[in-house]
Amino acid sequence: MAPWFLWHAVSSTARLSTVFQILIFLPLTLSSLSQPAFLLLSLLLFLHSLVHGTLVLLWGSPALSIMQVPMHPFLLLVCFNAFSEGVHPWLTTASLWWGRILHWSSPGFIVMEGMSSLLVAQRLGQVGKELVGEGEGYQFGLLVAAAAAYVASAWSIVTSYPSAAASPLSSTLLGVALTSLIFLTFIGFGMRRTNVIESSCLALIVAYNVWLCGVDDALVLDPALSYTPLLSNILPHLQTLVNFVSNTLPKPVLFALIYRLVVMHFASRILPTIGADSWEDEAGVDDGWDGRPTSKLTHLLLTYRQSIFVTVYSHLLLLDHSSQVWWRWMNIFFTLAIWSVELLVSNEDDDVVTKKWKVD
Repeated sequence: MAPWFLWHAVSSTARLSTVFQILIFLPLTLSSLSQPAFLLLSLLLFLHSLVHGTLVLLWGSPALSIMQVPMHPFLLLVCFNAFSEGVHPWLTTASLWWGRILHWSSPGFIVMEGMSSLLVAQRLGQVGKELVGEGEGYQFGLLVAAAAAYVASAWSIVTSYPSAAASPLSSTLLGVALTSLIFLTFIGFGMRRTNVIESSCLALIVAYNVWLCGVDDALVLDPALSYTPLLSNILPHLQTLVNFVSNTLPKPVLFALIYRLVVMHFASRILPTIGADSWEDEAGVDDGWDGRPTSKLTHLLLTYRQSIFVTVYSHLLLLDHSSQVWWRWMNIFFTLAIWSVELLVSNEDDDVVTKKWKVD
């Protein structure tokens, strides 16, 4: 038991180290060097994560998580060395095209985040519906939780309104989004296609995006930040390092990164349960859920989750504040649009399926 526990601790520490290195190295390169250097490091980290994911898929050894830890500092040093003097034209071209790919992938990220958010909200609504049947205690607790979610959403939107609705266009978009959310909620209640758990989750999603639209631009990564030279006393140097890390890591980007990765992770877990026949139990049929195409897709996504992490983080860091605001508005309306389609397309003939997935 002791060797297994030690190996598990070392492996988990290596994974956390990998995440921390990526979180620090990308904004560090962007703030201390230039955007092309940041894009080059992002591309190198992405290619390394593809190789790592392929080795995990083919080999599957837990030692891979430990073996890749030194690679990230090595790639950072390569990037710093490449941009220390004259930059090779091929590197500039590669970083330029990688930046274009990240910009072009913005609609894809919005679609994935919106659909993942809706899947998670519907799954929570389904779980809440099942818990209501367990007793009145669950029903009371879920009603209180839904009411708290509504209140928290309203409070967040009210406090974010001065900055999120700074222009006539943004205030109009906010009004349209809130009106659409309220109307869709009542339509869903009237058609018995949703419940308070799902609708409160949608309210939280809208409030979250509105809050990001109103985040002060000063909180976003400031390229002017720089790291002071090594001082003779190590304590002031460590304090400078802590201040640099705390000021360099962009807080709104971290919130957006965590949210996007979390909802995509949970959505990948929910996907294998969608499309099941009504007579199948939770274990599935034949070979179980593993034989489903959605399960294979989930396994592939989880295998290459580090590549997704690097790509999502690089994309969020690359966008300026104004671009992030407009993509947030697109995310709000796309999520509400697919929710409206889901509410209105379903009919009573789908009751057999909705017993297993939808919340009517």
